[in-house]
Amino acid sequence: MRPLVLFAPGAGAPSSHPWVQNWKRRLSHIADVETFDYDYMREGRKRPDRLPQLIDAHRNALKYARERHPSAPPILIGKSMGGRVGCHLSLQEKVSGLVCLGYPLCAMGDRTKVRDEVLGALTTPILFVQGTRDALCPLDLLARVRAQMKVPNCLHVVEDGDHSLRIAKRQLQASGQTQEDVDQRILNAIIGFVDQLPLTAD
Repeated sequence: MRPLVLFAPGAGAPSSHPWVQNWKRRLSHIADVETFDYDYMREGRKRPDRLPQLIDAHRNALKYARERHPSAPPILIGKSMGGRVGCHLSLQEKVSGLVCLGYPLCAMGDRTKVRDEVLGALTTPILFVQGTRDALCPLDLLARVRAQMKVPNCLHVVEDGDHSLRIAKRQLQASGQTQEDVDQRILNAIIGFVDQLPLTAD
């Protein structure tokens, strides 16, 4: 059964950004992919809306996507803030899985401000894709959170990856790989995760 992926952007760039569009293209090989923008982004405001408004916008986008793909099991994938809001939405709307590309575990990169409450409440399987150079999600803190989570959760680590899962050119050259190689491994991890999900359209 071909799933539906609702892809949410991060806080600082719209769904038209090349990073989002590139991932939409990759994911379209395994799913029907819909993207959207939060209200503040569509209205040209730089400051994100408050969490309840973000969740409402995400819910409306999911409703629209389901209307377009009524028989497809929905999976919420999001970059940074979009992944976090998707986690909150999954507590209210039934979806088959969650994928967070650079989960913003620490507010503003502050290790004392860990945003893990929603993760502990999840009832939907989740895949984290995290770069080792991502200050917003130190892997040691994420490991502690994952150990306390009730749902199946997986982690794909991008060695030397930043918050956007990108690796510096000099490091790519030193290792003899390309960013496309890195992204393909991420896609393979997502495919492996999705293959294990009990996909239902309800």
